[in-house]
Amino acid sequence: MGEKQLINVLVTGGEASAGPPLGPALGPLGVNVLGIVNEINKQTSGFKGMRVPVKVEVDKETKQFAVSVGTPTTSALIAKESGIPKGSSKPNVDFVGALTMDQVVTIAKSKVEGSYAANIRSAAKEVVGSCVSMGVKVEGKDARVFMKEIDEGKWDSKFQ
Repeated sequence: MGEKQLINVLVTGGEASAGPPLGPALGPLGVNVLGIVNEINKQTSGFKGMRVPVKVEVDKETKQFAVSVGTPTTSALIAKESGIPKGSSKPNVDFVGALTMDQVVTIAKSKVEGSYAANIRSAAKEVVGSCVSMGVKVEGKDARVFMKEIDEGKWDSKFQ
């Protein structure tokens, strides 16, 4: 195994191309840029339209590569789950989307590994916190009200 080069990029799921940021980073390494782009698009196809962190590790001698895909941002996952293009410009006044508790838990489970959260409950609180700043309601309530309900233990059965 030769020397490795690690390239970290943020791509739109399923839409990576040989242009920037990938092409200029990979081109000088003499690797099959199109092969890497195709692999990234295959692995990120489930995150269509969302910004996804991707790591490409290239062996400078053998030109072998490995692609690993991270998780999109919490706000991107919230937007996708609630079916909105983006968060509200006035989050405490204009509510632009809504999530169910099950959707919050689904997002929390996908984020808990890469987060500082100790468990699903605290990861769910991070998700609800993002809902506050995006103007997204949870279970039909202002996310700040919902956060209090989590703190009071009303939703603990969902975190098993």
